[in-house]
Amino acid sequence: MYRYDEFDHTFVSARVEQFRDQVQRRLSGELAEDAFKPLRLMNGVYLQLHAYMLRVAIPYGTLSSRQMRMLAHIARKYDRGYGHFTTRQNIQYNWPRLSDTPDILQELASVEMHALQTSGNCIRNVTADHFAGAAADEVADPRPYAEILRQWSSVHPEFSFLPRKFKIAVTGAERDRAAIQVHDIGLHLKKDENGRLGFVVYVGGGQGRTPMIAKKIRDFLPEEDLLSYTTAIMRVYNLHGRRDNKYKARIKILVHETGAEELARQVEAEFANLKDTELKLPDSDIQAIAAYFAPATLPNRPEGWGNLARWKKADPEFARWVHQNVQPHKHPDYGMVTISLKPIGGIPGDASDEQMDIVAEIAEEYAFDEIRVSHEQNLILPHVALADLEPVYRALVAAGLATANAGLITDIIACPGLDYCALANARSIPVAQEISNRFGSAERQAEIGELKIKISGCINACGHHHVGHIGLLGVEKKGEELYQITLGGSGDEHTSIGEIIGRGFETEKVTDAVERIVDTYLGLRRDKSETFLEAYRRVGPQPFKDALYGGGAQAAA
Repeated sequence: MYRYDEFDHTFVSARVEQFRDQVQRRLSGELAEDAFKPLRLMNGVYLQLHAYMLRVAIPYGTLSSRQMRMLAHIARKYDRGYGHFTTRQNIQYNWPRLSDTPDILQELASVEMHALQTSGNCIRNVTADHFAGAAADEVADPRPYAEILRQWSSVHPEFSFLPRKFKIAVTGAERDRAAIQVHDIGLHLKKDENGRLGFVVYVGGGQGRTPMIAKKIRDFLPEEDLLSYTTAIMRVYNLHGRRDNKYKARIKILVHETGAEELARQVEAEFANLKDTELKLPDSDIQAIAAYFAPATLPNRPEGWGNLARWKKADPEFARWVHQNVQPHKHPDYGMVTISLKPIGGIPGDASDEQMDIVAEIAEEYAFDEIRVSHEQNLILPHVALADLEPVYRALVAAGLATANAGLITDIIACPGLDYCALANARSIPVAQEISNRFGSAERQAEIGELKIKISGCINACGHHHVGHIGLLGVEKKGEELYQITLGGSGDEHTSIGEIIGRGFETEKVTDAVERIVDTYLGLRRDKSETFLEAYRRVGPQPFKDALYGGGAQAAA
C-alpha cells in the first residue's frame, strides 16, 4: 500500500491550508459563489440539493484499517454517522458544513488521504480491479501503475482545466472487474510474446448522455511508456476537445467525430515526440512504486480446508455466504471476501461509522490490514485465510454486513438520486430498496443467479445503468418520475451498452416491470447455468418487450 513521502505530506498539507483560506473568504463574502465553485470542486466539495457534499479520494480503492477508522471518525464528527461508497471507489459525505471541510481535509491528510481532483474538469481518481494483487487470473498488480498515474496527474498544470472531467481505469487480470471499456482511458495490463509487461490501450469510453464503448488504439504499450503515451492522449484531447458544449466535451465525442484511426494517428505522432523525454519511466522508478504494493507474506494455512467443510456443513447460512461472497485467491489457502453494502431493503453503498470501525478491526486481525472499495459499491477483504472465514463471518453478522448477495439481483448499484443530488430527475434509493425487498428471499436470488441491476437518477449515469444487465434510468416527464429500462448491458471484458426496451414506468410500477423481466428470463433460459445476460444475448429483446408491453406498438410509444 502506497505511503506518503515527505513531498506528499508537504504538498497535501499546503493544499489544505490554501483551501482553508478560500473557504474563509467565501464565508466572509469576499469570494462569490461563482468564483468559489471551481476552487471547491478541485477539493471535492459539491453543493448538492440540500447541503454541501464532500467526496474523498480512495486511490485505486485501497485502504488500510487506520484510514478506514478515520473515515468512520469523520462520519461521526462531521456528518450524520454514515458515508456513501461510490462507483468511483470513493466515499462521499452528504451533510458536512462548509466551515468544517478544511478541518476534515486536515484530518484526512494525517492518514495520507485527500479529496483532490474528485471533481472538476481534471483527471479524477484512477480506479483499478478491487481484487488486485490477490486474484488468481492476474498478470500483474495494476495498482503501482494507477499510483504512478495519480502522482503524475495530481494538480498537473497542463491538465487541470480540461474540456470535461476525465476518468482512467486499470486492470491486470483476464476478467475485467474495473469496467475499463467505459472509461476515457482504459488500460489492460498484459505480457507480450517476450514476457515484457505493457498495456492494451482503450480510449473514448463513457456513459452519460451519449454512452460509448472505448476503442482500442494500441495492442501493446511498454510499461515504461505509460506516462508519455497518456500525456500524448491528453494533449490531443485538450487541443481538440470541445469547450463550446459541455454535452459534447468528453473525449468519447472527439473519438466518435474524429474516428478512432485518425485519433490514434494523432496520438502516435505526439507520442513520438515524447517517448524519449523525461516522461519515460525508468525501471528503477517502477520497481520503487511496485515495492509499496508487495504482496503480504501469506503463511500456508492448509487446516482451513477441513475447518471450512465442517463449518459449511454445520451452518447453511455460512455456507451460502461463502458460496456467494468468497472468491478463490491466488494462494489456495486464502479467499477474497466481499463485504456486501447491500442489505435487503438497505441503501446501496452506505456504511455507518460503527460498521466502518468494525471492518477496520476485522481487516487488522484477519486480513493483513487491507481493505478495498469496489466500483460496485461494496468492500473487499482481499486476503483472508480459509481458516479464518468463520470468525470473520460471525463478526460481519454482528455488524449487519453478512448479506450473501454479491453478484445477485439485490447487489444493486444506485446513485444518490433526487434524495440528494441537484442534477437528478428521479429517486434511485427508494426504487433500489423496493426491488431489494421484492427479491430478498435467499432461495429466490439463488434461483435467478447472476444478475446485475444498476440505477441512475439522471442521464449522467452515476449508477452505471447503461452497463447493467437490467438498467434503470430515472427521467422526469410532465412533473412525474418515470424509469426507462435498458437490458443487456455489461461492464466486463465483453462490454455492451444496454438497449432501451420501451416507454418508461411510473415509480409504483417499476418493480413489477423488473419482476416480469426476471420471470420471462426464468421461463426461457435453457437451464440454470444460463445467466440472464447469456439468455438475453441469445434471444434478444422481443420476449421481454412482449412481457412488459404486450406488443410492439405500446413498446415504441
